[in-house]
Amino acid sequence: MDDDLTLDPDFPARFDRGQRSRCQLYLVSPPRITEDFAEILAEALDAGPVAAFQLRLKGLDEHAIARMAEPLQLACSERDVAFIVNDSISLAKRLGADGVHLGQGDGDPREARTILGPAAQVGVTCHDSRHLAMEAGEAGADYVAFGAFFPTTTKEVLHRAEPSILGWWSTLFELPCVAIGGITPDNGRILVEAGADFLAVCGAVWTHPDGPGAGVRAFAPLLDRS
Repeated sequence: MDDDLTLDPDFPARFDRGQRSRCQLYLVSPPRITEDFAEILAEALDAGPVAAFQLRLKGLDEHAIARMAEPLQLACSERDVAFIVNDSISLAKRLGADGVHLGQGDGDPREARTILGPAAQVGVTCHDSRHLAMEAGEAGADYVAFGAFFPTTTKEVLHRAEPSILGWWSTLFELPCVAIGGITPDNGRILVEAGADFLAVCGAVWTHPDGPGAGVRAFAPLLDRS
Protein backbone atom coordinates (compact mmCIF):
# COMPACT_ATOMS: atom_id res chain seq x y z
CA MET A 1 0.00 0.00 0.00
CA ASP A 2 1.39 3.39 -1.01
CA ASP A 3 0.90 6.03 1.68
CA ASP A 4 1.34 8.71 -0.97
CA LEU A 5 -1.96 7.74 -2.62
CA THR A 6 -4.83 9.94 -1.47
CA LEU A 7 -7.65 8.07 0.23
CA ASP A 8 -11.17 8.53 -1.06
CA PRO A 9 -13.25 9.67 1.95
CA ASP A 10 -16.24 7.82 0.45
CA PHE A 11 -14.30 4.55 0.19
CA PRO A 12 -16.13 2.84 3.10
CA ALA A 13 -19.52 3.52 1.51
CA ARG A 14 -18.74 1.00 -1.22
CA PHE A 15 -18.59 -1.85 1.28
CA ASP A 16 -20.77 -3.46 3.90
CA ARG A 17 -18.66 -2.91 7.00
CA GLY A 18 -21.05 -4.85 9.21
CA GLN A 19 -21.81 -3.67 12.72
CA ARG A 20 -18.77 -2.39 14.57
CA SER A 21 -19.08 -2.11 18.32
CA ARG A 22 -19.75 1.15 20.12
CA CYS A 23 -16.83 3.57 20.15
CA GLN A 24 -15.20 3.91 23.57
CA LEU A 25 -13.04 6.38 25.47
CA TYR A 26 -9.34 5.79 25.98
CA LEU A 27 -7.99 8.28 28.52
CA VAL A 28 -4.38 9.47 28.38
CA SER A 29 -2.85 11.00 31.50
CA PRO A 30 -1.84 14.66 31.58
CA PRO A 31 1.88 15.27 30.95
CA ARG A 32 2.31 16.05 34.66
CA ILE A 33 0.29 14.68 37.56
CA THR A 34 -0.12 15.75 41.18
CA GLU A 35 -0.20 13.63 44.32
CA ASP A 36 -4.00 13.65 44.35
CA PHE A 37 -4.30 12.49 40.75
CA ALA A 38 -5.65 9.07 41.80
CA GLU A 39 -8.76 10.86 43.10
CA ILE A 40 -9.03 12.87 39.90
CA LEU A 41 -8.70 9.72 37.83
CA ALA A 42 -11.34 7.95 39.90
CA GLU A 43 -13.75 10.83 39.30
CA ALA A 44 -13.21 10.52 35.54
CA LEU A 45 -13.58 6.75 35.50
CA ASP A 46 -16.76 6.88 37.59
CA ALA A 47 -18.39 9.37 35.23
CA GLY A 48 -18.99 6.98 32.37
CA PRO A 49 -17.68 4.02 30.40
CA VAL A 50 -13.91 4.25 29.89
CA ALA A 51 -12.14 1.33 28.24
CA ALA A 52 -8.52 2.17 29.04
CA PHE A 53 -6.20 4.59 30.78
CA GLN A 54 -2.68 5.22 29.52
CA LEU A 55 -0.02 6.49 31.90
CA ARG A 56 2.15 8.82 29.83
CA LEU A 57 4.73 10.80 31.81
CA LYS A 58 7.58 11.97 29.63
CA GLY A 59 10.88 13.05 31.10
CA LEU A 60 10.67 11.03 34.33
CA ASP A 61 12.71 7.95 35.15
CA GLU A 62 10.95 4.64 35.53
CA HIS A 63 11.41 4.53 39.31
CA ALA A 64 9.53 7.80 39.71
CA ILE A 65 6.78 6.68 37.36
CA ALA A 66 6.48 3.36 39.16
CA ARG A 67 5.96 5.13 42.49
CA MET A 68 3.17 7.24 41.00
CA ALA A 69 1.57 4.34 39.18
CA GLU A 70 0.39 2.15 42.08
CA PRO A 71 -2.71 4.13 43.15
CA LEU A 72 -3.62 4.82 39.53
CA GLN A 73 -3.34 1.17 38.63
CA LEU A 74 -5.54 0.28 41.61
CA ALA A 75 -8.19 2.81 40.56
CA CYS A 76 -8.28 1.22 37.10
CA SER A 77 -8.35 -2.33 38.42
CA GLU A 78 -11.26 -1.60 40.75
CA ARG A 79 -13.27 -0.32 37.77
CA ASP A 80 -12.23 -2.93 35.21
CA VAL A 81 -10.39 -0.33 33.12
CA ALA A 82 -7.26 -1.44 31.26
CA PHE A 83 -4.10 0.16 32.66
CA ILE A 84 -1.66 0.84 29.80
CA VAL A 85 1.91 2.07 30.09
CA ASN A 86 3.28 4.39 27.44
CA ASP A 87 6.53 3.59 25.61
CA SER A 88 8.25 1.24 28.05
CA ILE A 89 7.92 -2.54 27.77
CA SER A 90 10.17 -2.96 30.83
CA LEU A 91 8.02 -0.65 32.97
CA ALA A 92 4.85 -2.40 31.85
CA LYS A 93 6.44 -5.69 32.91
CA ARG A 94 7.61 -4.27 36.23
CA LEU A 95 4.14 -2.94 37.08
CA GLY A 96 2.21 -5.93 35.79
CA ALA A 97 0.28 -3.50 33.59
CA ASP A 98 -2.51 -4.64 31.31
CA GLY A 99 -0.52 -3.53 28.31
CA VAL A 100 1.88 -1.14 26.65
CA HIS A 101 1.53 1.50 23.96
CA LEU A 102 4.54 1.72 21.66
CA GLY A 103 5.68 4.62 19.56
CA GLN A 104 7.61 3.86 16.40
CA GLY A 105 10.91 3.96 18.28
CA ASP A 106 9.85 2.16 21.43
CA GLY A 107 10.25 -1.50 20.52
CA ASP A 108 8.66 -4.22 18.45
CA PRO A 109 5.18 -5.60 19.22
CA ARG A 110 6.64 -9.10 18.97
CA GLU A 111 9.14 -8.27 21.70
CA ALA A 112 6.36 -6.81 23.85
CA ARG A 113 4.29 -9.96 23.38
CA THR A 114 7.18 -12.19 24.35
CA ILE A 115 7.96 -10.20 27.50
CA LEU A 116 4.42 -9.31 28.61
CA GLY A 117 2.62 -12.48 27.61
CA PRO A 118 -0.36 -13.36 25.44
CA ALA A 119 -2.94 -11.51 27.56
CA ALA A 120 -1.23 -8.10 27.33
CA GLN A 121 -2.72 -5.36 25.19
CA VAL A 122 -0.12 -4.06 22.76
CA GLY A 123 -0.85 -0.86 20.86
CA VAL A 124 1.25 0.88 18.23
CA THR A 125 1.33 4.48 17.07
CA CYS A 126 1.04 4.56 13.28
CA HIS A 127 0.68 8.33 12.71
CA ASP A 128 -0.94 8.81 9.29
CA SER A 129 0.58 5.71 7.70
CA ARG A 130 -1.36 2.77 6.31
CA HIS A 131 1.93 0.95 5.80
CA LEU A 132 2.94 1.25 9.47
CA ALA A 133 -0.51 0.13 10.56
CA MET A 134 -0.40 -3.00 8.43
CA GLU A 135 3.09 -3.76 9.70
CA ALA A 136 1.85 -3.40 13.29
CA GLY A 137 -1.05 -5.72 12.61
CA GLU A 138 1.22 -8.32 11.08
CA ALA A 139 3.52 -8.04 14.12
CA GLY A 140 0.66 -8.94 16.45
CA ALA A 141 -0.51 -5.58 17.77
CA ASP A 142 -3.90 -5.54 19.49
CA TYR A 143 -4.74 -2.08 18.19
CA VAL A 144 -3.29 0.63 15.98
CA ALA A 145 -3.42 4.36 16.71
CA PHE A 146 -3.73 7.07 14.07
CA GLY A 147 -3.23 10.82 14.51
CA ALA A 148 -2.92 13.58 15.30
CA PHE A 149 -6.26 14.55 13.78
CA PHE A 150 -6.44 18.02 15.34
CA PRO A 151 -4.01 20.51 16.88
CA THR A 152 -2.90 19.49 20.36
CA THR A 153 -0.65 20.84 23.08
CA THR A 154 -0.09 17.39 24.62
CA LYS A 155 2.79 16.61 22.27
CA GLU A 156 4.54 18.05 19.24
CA VAL A 157 2.54 17.23 16.13
CA LEU A 158 4.73 15.89 13.33
CA HIS A 159 2.03 13.93 11.52
CA ARG A 160 -1.51 15.01 10.66
CA ALA A 161 -4.02 12.32 9.80
CA GLU A 162 -7.32 12.60 7.96
CA PRO A 163 -10.50 10.81 9.11
CA SER A 164 -10.49 8.85 5.85
CA ILE A 165 -7.69 6.64 7.19
CA LEU A 166 -10.07 5.43 9.92
CA GLY A 167 -12.68 4.56 7.32
CA TRP A 168 -10.14 2.72 5.20
CA TRP A 169 -8.81 0.75 8.16
CA SER A 170 -12.18 -0.15 9.69
CA THR A 171 -13.48 -1.27 6.30
CA LEU A 172 -10.63 -3.65 5.55
CA PHE A 173 -9.43 -4.82 8.97
CA GLU A 174 -11.04 -6.11 12.16
CA LEU A 175 -8.18 -4.93 14.38
CA PRO A 176 -9.40 -1.96 16.46
CA CYS A 177 -8.15 1.53 15.69
CA VAL A 178 -7.64 4.44 18.06
CA ALA A 179 -7.96 8.07 17.01
CA ILE A 180 -5.69 10.48 18.86
CA GLY A 181 -4.72 14.13 18.88
CA GLY A 182 -6.70 17.17 20.03
CA ILE A 183 -10.02 15.35 20.24
CA THR A 184 -12.90 17.13 21.96
CA PRO A 185 -16.67 16.64 22.19
CA ASP A 186 -17.00 19.32 19.52
CA ASN A 187 -14.79 17.71 16.87
CA GLY A 188 -14.84 14.00 17.73
CA ARG A 189 -18.04 12.94 16.01
CA ILE A 190 -16.46 12.86 12.56
CA LEU A 191 -13.89 10.34 13.86
CA VAL A 192 -16.55 8.09 15.35
CA GLU A 193 -18.53 8.19 12.13
CA ALA A 194 -15.38 7.45 10.12
CA GLY A 195 -14.82 4.23 12.08
CA ALA A 196 -12.71 4.91 15.19
CA ASP A 197 -13.12 2.18 17.78
CA PHE A 198 -11.59 4.35 20.51
CA LEU A 199 -11.12 8.07 21.03
CA ALA A 200 -7.89 8.80 22.91
CA VAL A 201 -8.52 11.97 24.89
CA CYS A 202 -6.43 14.01 27.29
CA GLY A 203 -6.90 17.76 27.71
CA ALA A 204 -10.62 17.72 26.92
CA VAL A 205 -11.16 15.68 30.09
CA TRP A 206 -8.47 16.85 32.51
CA THR A 207 -8.90 20.57 31.82
CA HIS A 208 -12.68 20.60 31.55
CA PRO A 209 -13.95 23.67 33.46
CA ASP A 210 -16.42 21.55 35.43
CA GLY A 211 -13.94 18.80 36.26
CA PRO A 212 -12.88 15.50 34.68
CA GLY A 213 -16.18 13.78 35.37
CA ALA A 214 -17.98 16.39 33.31
CA GLY A 215 -15.28 16.02 30.68
CA VAL A 216 -16.00 12.30 30.32
CA ARG A 217 -19.78 12.82 30.30
CA ALA A 218 -19.45 15.39 27.53
CA PHE A 219 -18.29 12.63 25.16
CA ALA A 220 -21.30 10.39 25.78
CA PRO A 221 -23.47 11.75 22.92
CA LEU A 222 -20.68 11.07 20.41
CA LEU A 223 -19.98 7.45 21.14
CA ASP A 224 -23.10 5.64 19.92
CA ARG A 225 -22.84 4.84 16.21
CA SER A 226 -26.58 4.11 15.85
